[in-house]
Amino acid sequence: MQEIDKNILAPAEIQVGFYHLTRSSLEEALPALLGRTLDAGERAIVRCKDKAMVKRLDRALWACSQPLWLPHGSKTMGHAERQPIWLTDCDEQPNTGEFLFRINGAWDGEVTSFRRVFDLFDGHDEDSVAQARGRWKAMKQEGYRMAYWKQEPTGWKKAG
Repeated sequence: MQEIDKNILAPAEIQVGFYHLTRSSLEEALPALLGRTLDAGERAIVRCKDKAMVKRLDRALWACSQPLWLPHGSKTMGHAERQPIWLTDCDEQPNTGEFLFRINGAWDGEVTSFRRVFDLFDGHDEDSVAQARGRWKAMKQEGYRMAYWKQEPTGWKKAG
């Protein structure tokens, strides 16, 4: 695992968005969010719970049609420094991405080396929802800038 060597930010400097997936799967929702990240000139870390999810998201990102192309990599492909999107199953930041996409709570360490955190969770899984509520409460108490996004028929709506 590559050590994270970044500037440490105060929680109040970090924007955290909780994305409650209720209308689409992770594989359907994630590409649009990553596309916007790349459009903004940013790099991303997508933190998965395990290697199987890394493989599943890798396939999904190559197969997605919107956006047309999402350049990404993982340990299997290597060359992290060249990858604007890095898929991983451990806490690392080898592509210097400052946007963290935390899938169902994955990421065990501090998030203070990221400017934005996207916490995506499965709204159809009661355990995932309960765990997300716990993360929300803890991060809010720590002073992070929080937003809650719920899925609408045609996109996301800020609801909190």
